[in-house]
Amino acid sequence: MIFSSFTFLLLFMPAVLLIHRVLPDKAKRPFLFAASLLFYGWSSPVWLLLLFYVMAADYFGALCLTGSPARKKALLILFVALNLLPLLYFKYSAFFRDTLSSLTGVYLPFDTPALPVGISFFTFQGLSYLIDVYRGKVRVQRSFMLFGLYLSLFPQLVAGPIVRYADLEAQLAAPPRVTDVGMREGLRRFCTGLAKKVLLADAMGQLWGKMNASFPSAGLIGAWLGLMAFSFQIFFDFSGYSDMALGLGRALGFTFAENFDRPYRSLSLTEFWRRWHMSLTGWFKEYVYIPLGGSRKGAFRRDVNLMIVWALTGLWHGAGWNFVLWGLYFGVLLIIEKRWVYQKPWSERIPAFLRRGLTYLIVLLGWGIFSGKNGLWGALIGRQGLGSAQALLDCAGFLPLLALCVLLSFLPTWRRVPEWLKRAAAPVFMLLCLAALASQGYAPFVYFQF
Repeated sequence: MIFSSFTFLLLFMPAVLLIHRVLPDKAKRPFLFAASLLFYGWSSPVWLLLLFYVMAADYFGALCLTGSPARKKALLILFVALNLLPLLYFKYSAFFRDTLSSLTGVYLPFDTPALPVGISFFTFQGLSYLIDVYRGKVRVQRSFMLFGLYLSLFPQLVAGPIVRYADLEAQLAAPPRVTDVGMREGLRRFCTGLAKKVLLADAMGQLWGKMNASFPSAGLIGAWLGLMAFSFQIFFDFSGYSDMALGLGRALGFTFAENFDRPYRSLSLTEFWRRWHMSLTGWFKEYVYIPLGGSRKGAFRRDVNLMIVWALTGLWHGAGWNFVLWGLYFGVLLIIEKRWVYQKPWSERIPAFLRRGLTYLIVLLGWGIFSGKNGLWGALIGRQGLGSAQALLDCAGFLPLLALCVLLSFLPTWRRVPEWLKRAAAPVFMLLCLAALASQGYAPFVYFQF
């Protein structure tokens, strides 16, 4: 089930919010656990077995970590491995098979497994819980139902944000407190996120699809406008999902950490990655970068640690060499920036609009690597000319929405949006989205493949 489907919008969400609101406190958390399992298993019930496997491995693993201190490290390694096994099989086995075949000529004959939705997200949540228990930062959750609710809570189950157990521990300890204000604010944010996804991201995805279908036809203009559209598709799709997740959480009485903070307005790459997918960036910092030594052992060791983190970040996003290259691309550029550019007096004197534009250009080219599309780079440098008449007409039809995406992404927020406008906008957004979904259907969220 996905947020932008009629089943969710007109049946599942209203029913869950209404029933949760009227249930007695002691029944709220078991109900949410059951609803989350229904949500995840709606289209593929077999994936519930995988979800329960990860729940069981992390739940019993944490209980084992409370035993003999002499065996804690060995037990942590064991249960981390058990946690990662499904991710390695479903997401990376075909990648390893194809890489081995290209290097050695040895081909392992097995079918590419279907990728379970959200496996990277709930796997990382489970890992953070195990490691935090090992470190003594959180107490073991002895209720399987409450731990299962933490791992499967449906607003953020399949595409984040990645929520650490420490952030929800107190909220899980007591029944969620739902208020009228929280319900209204949560639903408004959900509608805003839905509008980002359906009205902006999906339209930008259509433009990108038209252009990457034939780069010789798209030409120079089509390739650049298409790549810009791809950058806005990814942003409004993923930040829209995060808005919907945070809004639903608020409506159900939970508070999740923010995941995006207008990243395309960043003045540097360092700032960009502090604003983009903040829960993933924070996860890698806490559980990979700092344990490797962070920046505590000198600049060279810091740079090595950064390259390791960014190679893993690329692999997290997808099982393909284009994703690894994308991660290494940012790793190298971040090292260069930290050594010679970031917060240096000469760089601070550059006008903000130039720094912002250069940062976006570097990120945009990174999305080109991320896309893995053959022929893109030749089109970007004009090898196929400016573009066919049909491609230029296609681009012209999307220019108003593309301009709106630019304005929403780059213009500053001068003042607080009036409360009356928020109240009026939410139902309008919902109606427009329902109309769009009725006419064109729904497109899967980009990050579902991760």
